[in-house]
Amino acid sequence: MLCDEIRRLRLAKRITQARLADRLGVSKQSVSNWENNNIQPSVELLEKLADYFAVSTDTLLGRHPDTVIDASGLTAGQTAHVRQLIQDLQEANQGRSI
Repeated sequence: MLCDEIRRLRLAKRITQARLADRLGVSKQSVSNWENNNIQPSVELLEKLADYFAVSTDTLLGRHPDTVIDASGLTAGQTAHVRQLIQDLQEANQGRSI
């Protein structure tokens, strides 16, 4: 569920509801309501959440679970290198039983 994904991603990033709210330009109460499944974020805020957590909106909606890798603090070049490494490993694992 969306509420669980928002909470999981927020806790994985080790930030408070207040900090997430500040980053998105909403109230802490809005974040609390999302996490308690009282209300749903707008499409615009869903996109902001996906951008902030570097996941797809499908992941937020529980459609395609992704592994979250925190790349904060890395340069653009380092981030590109990590993405390429992941792609190379995925390609190497194609056809293998896990």
